[in-house]
Amino acid sequence: MDVIHNPDQQRFCVQLNGELAELNYQMIDEQTVNFTRTFVPESLRRQGIAERLVRAGLSWAKSANYHIVADCWYVERFLR
Repeated sequence: MDVIHNPDQQRFCVQLNGELAELNYQMIDEQTVNFTRTFVPESLRRQGIAERLVRAGLSWAKSANYHIVADCWYVERFLR
């Protein structure tokens, strides 16, 4: 299960069994990323997919030295 980063759509995603799970973000400015939403379809839940998406997104943001904010409650849990 690969996490794919699609910067044109500002999201990280996993496609599995014809379903799409995603972590959406917005660039607020050149140095700040806001993770806005995590969504995993019911059929894919409880498999650790949301965590994988968030860890991939945070790893990307940290490697780019972005300031990270989160409107998404799930991402916020990882930032505490």
